[in-house]
Amino acid sequence: MKLPALTGFLVCTLILAVPSVSPAGPDSHREAVARLFELTHIQRLIEESVDDVLALQITQNPALAEHREAMRAFLQKYIGWQALKEDLAAMYLQAFTEAELDEMNAFYGSPTGQKVLQRLPELVRQRNQLAMQRLQENIGELQQEIGAGAGN
Repeated sequence: MKLPALTGFLVCTLILAVPSVSPAGPDSHREAVARLFELTHIQRLIEESVDDVLALQITQNPALAEHREAMRAFLQKYIGWQALKEDLAAMYLQAFTEAELDEMNAFYGSPTGQKVLQRLPELVRQRNQLAMQRLQENIGELQQEIGAGAGN
């Protein structure tokens, strides 16, 4: 059923007259998620992870190298950016309010935020290396603990 022209005009006028009163809609929330994905380079990171998974599989089983393209297509189909982006967006929409996303976007859009994104992978790698080094240096303690428990 169509609204009479006058009623439609009044509704449109009211909507346009009070945009700051109306809450942000789902489109702006989704746009905030898209902006975060852009700022954090999530598409590139996901595509790199697909390449990493493929390389790991081939390293662990070199016979798979001859099936590299079929494996890449399979991985892209299920864990590539196009396969995950809508589900990831839905997760972010549920996990963060639009205001929180705006704050994250402000941070990651800043020079400091971009520096965090640039430096974080190396810091994580260094942290993992430090953790492995500490475990290797102290594995004897665990072996003694396990050995002492086994004798009881």
